[in-house]
Amino acid sequence: MSRTEEHADDRPAGLGSLAHRVPDLGALELLLAVARLGSLGGAARELGITQPAASSRIRSMERQLGVALVDRSPRGSRLTAAGALVTDWARRIVEAAEAFDAGAQALRDRRDSRLRVAASMTIAEYLLPGWLIALRAQRPDTAVSLLAGNSAAVAERLVSGEADLGFVEGVTVPAGLDSAVIAHDRLIVVTAPTHAWARRRRPLAAGELVTTPLILREKGSGTRQVLDAALGGPALPLIELSSTTAVKAAAISGAGPAVLSELAVGEELAMRRLVRIPVDGIALARDLRAVWPTGHRPTGPARDLLSLTRG
Repeated sequence: MSRTEEHADDRPAGLGSLAHRVPDLGALELLLAVARLGSLGGAARELGITQPAASSRIRSMERQLGVALVDRSPRGSRLTAAGALVTDWARRIVEAAEAFDAGAQALRDRRDSRLRVAASMTIAEYLLPGWLIALRAQRPDTAVSLLAGNSAAVAERLVSGEADLGFVEGVTVPAGLDSAVIAHDRLIVVTAPTHAWARRRRPLAAGELVTTPLILREKGSGTRQVLDAALGGPALPLIELSSTTAVKAAAISGAGPAVLSELAVGEELAMRRLVRIPVDGIALARDLRAVWPTGHRPTGPARDLLSLTRG
């Protein structure tokens, strides 16, 4: 029985899946190298594998296809007639795989060329600028767009695919999102120096905060969610405003007391434009979170930005 007939008897019966019937790319690249170099040892060296491993791979491919592909002799290795035909097919497959790889790289390059970030107002104004400057140093070719809004709006943008990575300040993680805690923050009660609370000698009781109309962020903001949860119910609105800057300006004008992130009022407190009012019996600490669509862990520049928030 000839060697070719022996291998023909070994060919797999039935169709099965294509993956089980077609050699993998590594085996096909090895066969092409043998055809080009005329040496199994040379092909092994070119591909960075041992000669025994190369021989084993060729034998495995011959068993898989059911035909002899390479004749080995002391003078080198040459393709059989079937091997020459298979090599022509292999070349087309490898060229198609190279085109596939180039296309996939183009998709990665396009993905990595932009980053869409959605962030709630406090994080967007007081934390993200530093993170984005650091990201710029790592990825100077990545264009970053920032969409600032309340925590509810951030969640909507992520779920709808309008953003790649988000940052929120609320009590809970919005539905449809996974998250990681990246920082901690505290809400504080502030007033203008002329407000009656600024002259108090004792901390404000929690009950007084519950019954006093306040300058508030709008419903859906992380600050409002944390405050309502801490009070055990909705805070009483004196004015509802859609940005931290607007709330600060209203409080500075003397319109009334406000509850704001400690991150947002450092300068105003230092300059005595606002006064911090101690409060007893209420916890206003909160977690700041990075969020992304459930099951889609950040990749590329979004992954790099996430790592910078934990630095």
